[in-house]
Amino acid sequence: MDTLENRLQKRIHVSLYALLFLTALLGLSVLLEGCTDKCEITNSYVYYEPEYTTVKDIRAQVALESPKEIKSTGKIYFKDGVLFVNEPGEGIHIIDNHDPAHPLAKSFLKIPGSYDLAIKGNTLYADSFVDLVAFDVSNIDAIHEVNRLEGVFKNYSVMGYVADPNCCVITGWKERRDVQVSNSDCGSFNHANREFILYNGGIALTSDAAATFSTKTAFAPGTGSGPGVGGSLARFTLSKDHLYMIDGSDIQVVNVASQQTPAIGTRSTVGWNIETLFPHKDNLFIGSTTGMIIMDISAPDALSVVANYAHVTSCDPVVVDDDYAYVTLRSGTSCNSTANQLEIIDIKNPADPRLVTTYPMTNPHGLGIDNKTLFICDGSDGLKAFDATDIMKVSSNLLAHYQNINARDVIPLDNVLMMIGDDGIFQYDYSNKADIKLLSQITVGAN
Repeated sequence: MDTLENRLQKRIHVSLYALLFLTALLGLSVLLEGCTDKCEITNSYVYYEPEYTTVKDIRAQVALESPKEIKSTGKIYFKDGVLFVNEPGEGIHIIDNHDPAHPLAKSFLKIPGSYDLAIKGNTLYADSFVDLVAFDVSNIDAIHEVNRLEGVFKNYSVMGYVADPNCCVITGWKERRDVQVSNSDCGSFNHANREFILYNGGIALTSDAAATFSTKTAFAPGTGSGPGVGGSLARFTLSKDHLYMIDGSDIQVVNVASQQTPAIGTRSTVGWNIETLFPHKDNLFIGSTTGMIIMDISAPDALSVVANYAHVTSCDPVVVDDDYAYVTLRSGTSCNSTANQLEIIDIKNPADPRLVTTYPMTNPHGLGIDNKTLFICDGSDGLKAFDATDIMKVSSNLLAHYQNINARDVIPLDNVLMMIGDDGIFQYDYSNKADIKLLSQITVGAN
């Protein structure tokens, strides 16, 4: 009998697509090695064994808890005076932000395996490993689960191993010093590169990579009575009555016309390099490591590609304002690029996007634009604000530069900028472009 216990003992099968997705995130060059008599290991490896949790146990862990210290920040979302801050893999911090100068922590919504969120009306949608969970947030003091689409994320994987939505997912890693990685069986090395090997049902990393490896490492699949506002790094986004989600190489559509009873819709394969989503009118702008993809979403059940604007391989969030798309390209291990720049693209004709100009940056991450004020999170070079009234003079119209912070993503809305970074959550008043002021800061604690 195929019992749950037996399932847990079975090695989760490896998906080649999932591995390609993982290696793109890590910036590793995958070498598909044939099994020969000369298979050799030239590096010292550390072996980690996967730790499994059943989906039943994961689903039972969802709970509204007292506010807690924010240890790390992921995606941010703003809706009706409330700031929702994701703590990667753990859940969502609920912050009353009606007074941005004095934000008040209200609670922590524990959601194991949560990395992305979106809100329509009074319903919050969040991922939880392989599931999409819907919560009633009409009363932020009594948030509760109202629905769940089980196994909707078909491409969820952890370090190259695909989850089994009927059984369990990998939720951690245990170092096994008693297991020695050897080349006695070439077949054990499914795919190898300089730092990472899928080996014997677990993973093997070089000593250098193991030194910085977290045993909790896991990778997720990326107004008014309507939707709230998310940042530029969002992998979930809402347009009218539909929720669009990145799931590996696919865009999964969910019909949320009936907010608390979401229904699974169309799934469209786009490519493993897709990273971020931004809706504008009847189009969905998708940031990828190889360019910006524009999809027509006027018929949510029949998505179609309008245009594919290509650039060098690089991490690539995108935001749109009127006739222009603003794209940041950055270098780094996970981006496999040396480019660090802002690109401004003419999208008056979405079927024919044209590069207008580029500006050099330090290491740009998320960005946002509101009323011609462009904000760029330039990594270790901090937050930069520009007057983008004249797109040909953006770099010469620097309004403010906040250094000594590592900025990652922003939400500019109604003259208040909400920014997350490695150092915390910062909010700024930009009602006077000539005098942008810091309103408040929430410190992020140590791990």
